[in-house]
Amino acid sequence: MKTRLSRGLGTLFAFFVLAGCATPPGAGNTSESGVPQSTKLTQAGSFGPQAFGSAPASDATAQGSSLADAKPLTDEGSGISDFHQTGRASWYGRGFHGRRTANGERYDMHALTAAHRTLPLGSYVRVTNPATSRSVVVRINDRGPYARGRVIDLSMAAASALNMRHAGTARVQIEGLTQQEARDARNEMLASNSDSTAQK
Repeated sequence: MKTRLSRGLGTLFAFFVLAGCATPPGAGNTSESGVPQSTKLTQAGSFGPQAFGSAPASDATAQGSSLADAKPLTDEGSGISDFHQTGRASWYGRGFHGRRTANGERYDMHALTAAHRTLPLGSYVRVTNPATSRSVVVRINDRGPYARGRVIDLSMAAASALNMRHAGTARVQIEGLTQQEARDARNEMLASNSDSTAQK
C-alpha cells in the first residue's frame, strides 16, 4: 500500500515538474493590468509546428497576406532614422502566436513584426540579410530577444522574407527608418507583391 502511494505521489510530482518546464520562461510575467510584459524567444532548433495544431504557412502566405493586413502607418510612431545595428537575428512563431506582445497587441506570426530590447515600440526598421541581400521592413511591437548574442527576434513572416526560417538565425543589419521611409518601403512591398500575384 505504501509503495503504491509513494509511486503515485512520485508520478504526480514528476508531472508537475515537467509541466513547469513546458511553460515558456516569463509566461507568468504580467503587468498590473494582467497583460504579459513580453513574449519570450522560442528555443533555437524548434522550427517545426510548436502549438495550435495548424499546418505551417506557405512562404507566399507568410510574405503576402501580412502586408495586406498590416496596420496603416501613422505619424504617431517614433522616427529612429539614426539607428544602425549589426548582429544575429532569430525568429519566433507558432508557439507564441496569439499571445500578448509588449505593446499589448496579440502576436501574429504572419505579420511583419519584431522584438527588440531597446527600440521604441511602434517604430519601424529595415532588416537586411547580407548573405542573401534580402531585406524586410518590420514594426517593433515586442521586447526581446532574451538569448545571448542575438539583437532582434523576427516574426515567422519576416524570417521567411529574409530566407532564414530554416537556418533559425542569421547575421543581419538593422537600419532605423523615419515614418515616411517606412511608409514608402511598405507601399513598394505591397506593389511588388501585387505585381507578382498578377503574373501568376
